[in-house]
Amino acid sequence: MSRNWNEYELVEKKILDLLRNLNYEVRDLNQGDSLPQRSSNHEVILIERLKKALKRINPWLNDNNLNKAVNQVRPLKIKATNLMEANEMIYQKLVKHISLKQDLGKGKKNQTVKYIDFDNPANNDFLAVNQYTVKGKETIRPDIVVFINGIPISVIECKNETTCDKSEEEGINQLRRYQNVRSDELEEGAEKLFYTNQIVISAWGSSASIAGIGAQDRYFMEWKDPYPYTKEDIAELVDREPNLQDILIFSIFNKENILDLIQNFIVFEQEQNLVKMFARYQQFRAVKKAIVKIKAADSLEERNGTVWHTQGSGKSLTMLFLALKLKRMEELNNPGLLLVTDRVDLDRQIIATFERCGFPNPVSAGNVEDLRKQIKNIRGKSVMTTVQKFQLTKEEQELNENKANDEEKVKYPILNESENIFIMVDEAHRTQYKDLAFNMRRALPNACYLGFTGTPIDKESRSTLRTFGDYIDTYNINQSVEDEATLPIFYEGKLPELRVEGRDLDEIFDRVFKNKSDEEKKKIKQKYATAQAIAETPARIERICLDIIKHYESKIAPLKAQIVTVSREAAAIYKEKLDKLNGPESIVIYSGNKNDKPIIKKYHTTDEEQNQLIDRFKDPDDPIKFLIVCDKLLTGFDAPVEQVMYLDKPLKEHNLLQAIARVNRRFDEKNFGLVVDYYGVFDHLKEALAIFNNEDVENAVNPIEFEKENLERKHQKLMSLFNGLDLNNLEECVLAFEQEDDRLEFKNAFKAFSKSMDIVMPDPLAEPYRNDLKVLGKIYKAVRNRYRDKTLDVKGVGDKVKDLIDEYVRVEDISLLHEPVSILDEDKFNQVIEEKESEKAKASEMENAIKYTINQKMDENPAFYKSLKERLEEIIEKYKQGRLDFSKQVAEYREIISDINNVKSKAQKLGLSEREFALYEILKEGHKSEKKANQVKEGVAEYNTSEEPKDLVVDLSRNLMAELEEMAVVDWKKKRNKVIKPMKRMIMKRLYSYQQFKDDIDNLTTKIMQLAHNIL
Repeated sequence: MSRNWNEYELVEKKILDLLRNLNYEVRDLNQGDSLPQRSSNHEVILIERLKKALKRINPWLNDNNLNKAVNQVRPLKIKATNLMEANEMIYQKLVKHISLKQDLGKGKKNQTVKYIDFDNPANNDFLAVNQYTVKGKETIRPDIVVFINGIPISVIECKNETTCDKSEEEGINQLRRYQNVRSDELEEGAEKLFYTNQIVISAWGSSASIAGIGAQDRYFMEWKDPYPYTKEDIAELVDREPNLQDILIFSIFNKENILDLIQNFIVFEQEQNLVKMFARYQQFRAVKKAIVKIKAADSLEERNGTVWHTQGSGKSLTMLFLALKLKRMEELNNPGLLLVTDRVDLDRQIIATFERCGFPNPVSAGNVEDLRKQIKNIRGKSVMTTVQKFQLTKEEQELNENKANDEEKVKYPILNESENIFIMVDEAHRTQYKDLAFNMRRALPNACYLGFTGTPIDKESRSTLRTFGDYIDTYNINQSVEDEATLPIFYEGKLPELRVEGRDLDEIFDRVFKNKSDEEKKKIKQKYATAQAIAETPARIERICLDIIKHYESKIAPLKAQIVTVSREAAAIYKEKLDKLNGPESIVIYSGNKNDKPIIKKYHTTDEEQNQLIDRFKDPDDPIKFLIVCDKLLTGFDAPVEQVMYLDKPLKEHNLLQAIARVNRRFDEKNFGLVVDYYGVFDHLKEALAIFNNEDVENAVNPIEFEKENLERKHQKLMSLFNGLDLNNLEECVLAFEQEDDRLEFKNAFKAFSKSMDIVMPDPLAEPYRNDLKVLGKIYKAVRNRYRDKTLDVKGVGDKVKDLIDEYVRVEDISLLHEPVSILDEDKFNQVIEEKESEKAKASEMENAIKYTINQKMDENPAFYKSLKERLEEIIEKYKQGRLDFSKQVAEYREIISDINNVKSKAQKLGLSEREFALYEILKEGHKSEKKANQVKEGVAEYNTSEEPKDLVVDLSRNLMAELEEMAVVDWKKKRNKVIKPMKRMIMKRLYSYQQFKDDIDNLTTKIMQLAHNIL
């Protein structure tokens, strides 16, 4: 593939220059530098560099152990079932080191061998190389590979955004191809290059995004803050105002940072498959700031501090990264860690996160007595507990109950006075200020207290900041939404006549009990007319359930919903009313006791049963759609499939922010989170959030009406693309988007408008725009069909939008709106062409149909369809140069279409099947190339391509394909050693028998193996 010089100048070279300024050795092929020496392109590690580094870091190593150490991280020597397993295996060795037996004068003992000197950056070798060729299943040539001590730790793929419309996506797609993680079926790339890799980066000039290996597109994130450095520091190196690409490259590859990131900010989490988690910039920043604060403190109290990272942005992982960092700080000498929550479900969640990520031996305190035991011996341990376990024992409580008021009561004991204990408190704004928190501080008087919260701190600082100290780091709601780490949240108020808070209870009471006599009303009111009693009224709940069902079916389905009720009894009533009204399947989750009313007991479940039900709710394919709760699962509950919360409970301050954040997680076809208010909470939103600074809760939750301005703006931008066009002339509109960059602009504008419509519909605010959405959706689909452009999908615009467009398109019988007709269906395709009113429209339809068919069929017969592709490109170029008019263009396109439709007859004329014909085309092309090369050497001016060794190539094609088919047993692609290697040897042996194929035997073998993979 030819190099894109602009890509090099605008992206690649700027990264290399910045790495050079960071004191990396840079090998730039475009500047005449040579590549580092390797034994072959299959070898990904620079072995000689690694050996030198190992001897420098571990000078006592003998030659035998030196070779052993190299082989333990050498991808060609690693035995693993997949890329991620190999990567974790090598990562553990790089970070935790290995041990080898060697005698250093006191007998043969296990000695620690370090591959990277994490404590002394200058003791390592940093290198960046561009166009580093690696051979694997195919030959790849990544734009930039970064090495530490000869070990490749990062791959950067560069794209020129001025010529590549989807620069970030293309870079990520290429990185995934290189890693061979795009498909379980396809074998591609050179995954061994990534066995040692820690991060992959897609860069496109103005910005860049980063992720761990194996990551899908949505996990690639920009790096927006260079902390602990500044933009001014970067500007000095690049001699210009730094952009987001500069910030990411500087922040990641600054020598101290890259070592810190590798050692302390990467974890492997076992989900359905092994996943590699890499820190986001706010997580890295928060941990670094916490460490700076701890180191710089002049007193024990000054070490304390608070981290506010909005919910859904990865707060638990931030705690994990800080715990890892503290554990590895030599000056702390193996500290004790205590992680405290105030809810059992949060305690379980954090323990699960730490265990999944391979954190060394986290211990969960079993009960009050066990916690005391763990704290007394906490040095070197990581203990998890709930704050409730900091209570007095039953015996101590009984003693205090029996003492007179003037007697000194039993206090919580001082358990450990060490200063080397670090306490991380999750959701630090809650119960940490009461007696239990006092007991914790009495038990550990000299510990460092670090508070973590997902909600902002109240503006008077009366609680969290006074308890834990000043902010260490903040990552607010606006930043999280802007970074697309979380989704925006909207609210809408429903059924004002049935709301409880802020309304006249008498008025609501009279409405609910309107069928009762005045005497009955009086008695009921005296006994039951409280806000909670009104909220629990079955008649009221039934009315709300009917509204919920309608709202859910029109706006939310097939995503899921959470209903928050005022009490357990109300939750049970909601369940019964939803079932009575044939609503979507629902579950109720609450705690129970033996004295509960029958209606509450009816829905009692064990902890195990609740966990199973919650897992079902989180499963997008499970029929459970509604989760009904009163207190449980309002904090620390992560269910991305949940889009809406139906709120029928008085919440305010932290509790309100905590609860509504359940709907802000990202998920497919989910563009926003929604809270529907039946209680009246949002009638007084300012009062509900009054304890916070306005800037801290800005855009925490907005009314649906808030989106109206965005909707208008996005509509105007989309409509501007059609200036001068007749929206009723579908062909004219389709031809306007012939160029790929115009289609990209259309896609982005249409999706932005559609997502805004998804937020607003079915609210009347959307009504003025509905017709334009339908018409533009029709054009969008027609453009997608004409140009066979699969990137113009409607993924992510929301199901309501999809349904509206589909319904509109169905009523219009226009060929452009149907799925494109294949040129292989000659009669139908000819009919489609004849229906076109102009030669320009015919040429457009034929050109794009040919492009699509060639791309689809390329794998089946690569040599044949490659030649057709070259013919097509030649015709297009002639038209651009004015050497062809539309009618001649159409005529030449018809010839290509005829060749495509006659593949089978071409094969039959040679006495070959279509499979054999595909092999024949590869061999024929290989023979032509060889003969042409020989004739050029002999001084022959022109090679006559008509002189084909037909019989030779035909016979070889037939015989070779027969052997390939015989060897291609069931699942042969997975049986590499048993089938693939013998198959490859067989091909090379057959080709080697023919002189004309000898010089190109490797290339031909690769092409034939790829063909076999594609068609057998």
